[in-house]
Amino acid sequence: MDEERVGGTGSPWWRHGPPWGDSARWPWRSTLLVTVVVLGGSNFASHSQPDRVHLDLIGRLLLLAGSALLLWRHRYPVGVAFGTVVATVLYIGAGYAYGPVFLTVALGCFSAVVAGRRWAAWAALGMLWTAHLLISHWLYRWLPPRHDHAMPWGGELAVATWVVAIAAISELARTRRDQWARDRAERAQAARRRADEERLRMARELHDVLAHSISVINVQAGVGLALLDSDPEQARTALTTIKAASKEALGEVRQVLDTLRAPGDAPRAPAPGLDRLPELVQQAASAGLTVELDGTPPRLPPGTDLAAFRVVQEALTNVVRHSGSRHARVHVEHDPRELRLRVDDDGPATGADAGGSGNGLAGMRERAAALGGTIEAGPRPDGGYRVLAVLPLKVAPKEDHR
Repeated sequence: MDEERVGGTGSPWWRHGPPWGDSARWPWRSTLLVTVVVLGGSNFASHSQPDRVHLDLIGRLLLLAGSALLLWRHRYPVGVAFGTVVATVLYIGAGYAYGPVFLTVALGCFSAVVAGRRWAAWAALGMLWTAHLLISHWLYRWLPPRHDHAMPWGGELAVATWVVAIAAISELARTRRDQWARDRAERAQAARRRADEERLRMARELHDVLAHSISVINVQAGVGLALLDSDPEQARTALTTIKAASKEALGEVRQVLDTLRAPGDAPRAPAPGLDRLPELVQQAASAGLTVELDGTPPRLPPGTDLAAFRVVQEALTNVVRHSGSRHARVHVEHDPRELRLRVDDDGPATGADAGGSGNGLAGMRERAAALGGTIEAGPRPDGGYRVLAVLPLKVAPKEDHR
């Protein structure tokens, strides 16, 4: 083929397919090679077949015309297929020697099939075989060379076999080209899907980190402003809490960004898990929320542990932001198959988006769904709000859709 690499990516063509049908490129080199082979081979055949018409200027012009048409085989495959057949039929009809003249027809029809113009390739090959049949068994009486005789039917069988072989090879190449195109599309789609999943994971992680810390900072900033004059010591405590919450948020954001910048490196700090629930309780307490912990979390896989921690963190953040209650309960239970996390508050809601109706709740559901779990969130019949997460303890491996 004329090009060894595809799309400027440096990938070898045998992995992603040769650039068949690329109308933006002129196949100069392959056309020049075919022209040299056809002219040289036909000249040799003319000397080895003395009973045929000697190859003269007209014969060479017909050979050159059929070969030159191949320059347009990617842009106009139908015209080139029929054009090479016409040039070959005129050459054979003029009585010139048989030789590699059929190579131009083979390449022209091959390009038509690969370009999806199968009807044109089959029609051109049928026209060639029909014309050859007429010339070799009927019109030979009136065509050069003189005293010619009909071709044996065995020779016609060989021509028919040659025509079928061209068609079969062309169809095989077209099928392979289509498979290469499907593989490239699937690889591109898989790459886009992985990029989208990574962006979603980063956005979810940043939301969970920032939403909780900023909620604590917002509450403590309000407390500090309210008590700045009347109770400076309490205001100082609020400012200290703001400093600690912002420092923790900056540390977690830096960890997420470090992972984003260098995806192949291990994170500098371990990902948070349910073993940090006491820290969440302490942070909630600094925001004025009393949290009761019930149950002992089991040892979890890192992905499940992080998801469980973020679910509890987001649920407590929503209580701080959207509930009128200053009391919440976190219940942890598990069996050999699944982990159940329940976060309750007694309400009432302080706004229409109580319980969280934006990215936080969607992020919790996405985290649970990625592990094969579920999230249920909504008002309780007796008042208040409940978030119930069920996460499997054995995560099924994700299928690789490539």
